[in-house]
Amino acid sequence: MNNPKGKLVIIGGSVDRGSFSENPDDLKSNLKFFEKGILKRITTESIKNNLSKFEIITTASSIPEEVGDEYVKAFAQLNVLNVGVLNIKTRDEANSPESLERLKNADVVMLTGGDQLRLTSILGGTAFHHLLIDKYQNENFIISGTSAGAAASSNNMIYQGSSQEALLKGEVKITGGLGFINNVIIDTHFVQRGRIGRLLYACASNPINLGIGLGEDTGLLIIDGNSMEAIGSGLVMLVDGTQMRDTSITDVEMGAPVSIENLIVHVMAFGDHYDLKNKKLTIQHGITT
Repeated sequence: MNNPKGKLVIIGGSVDRGSFSENPDDLKSNLKFFEKGILKRITTESIKNNLSKFEIITTASSIPEEVGDEYVKAFAQLNVLNVGVLNIKTRDEANSPESLERLKNADVVMLTGGDQLRLTSILGGTAFHHLLIDKYQNENFIISGTSAGAAASSNNMIYQGSSQEALLKGEVKITGGLGFINNVIIDTHFVQRGRIGRLLYACASNPINLGIGLGEDTGLLIIDGNSMEAIGSGLVMLVDGTQMRDTSITDVEMGAPVSIENLIVHVMAFGDHYDLKNKKLTIQHGITT
């Protein structure tokens, strides 16, 4: 795959209970971090700034109307007014001329939180999915995903697995994602939900993938499919398994603990950069949000 002309923004979720809590009463407080931080950066990175056409894709959410409405309100506070909400509920809708026309006219698409398996099972392999990839590859176009939308952005996706038992063989479930970026695997709400074990296991099971653990109120801006910049107020953890020397993952029985030798771990904060191709972290000393 050639380096994309578009940009990818993956976000770990919000300050309190997730990119969006499934409780509509919590939505306003959970959106607070977007209003002056990450949403602002997405806007300034877009081709027409606050005049860009945004489409909010609420497919992953079980409360799409509430989630979409809160995004519209948050963008309005940034003087971004050309914002639509597209709740694609079925694969037929993902193949419909109406959905495709709206995507063709969009400068930015945002995939909201919810259930990443719902997102991939509805969008995966549809005309909408293919057009998303085409625009990302060939246009000055932004795809942003938060929580489930971020987890589904890579070619491999964690969709299940408890934090407490993540390093037991078979507990972490992985399937195919939407494939906007290859050779990474993304986990969200990372620090707050103690998901380091999930990411370690995922990297040990296929060390070609760089593990990306996104804390809440934190994201990565990815340019050219390679240059990653940490944005937001929290932490990003990277797990590089390419130097792994040994693991018991193939030897132990299902449900047994897994041993892993020599995974490399990096921690990124605001302003730090990581070169995905050369596996090089550059820390920006003295920069604060």
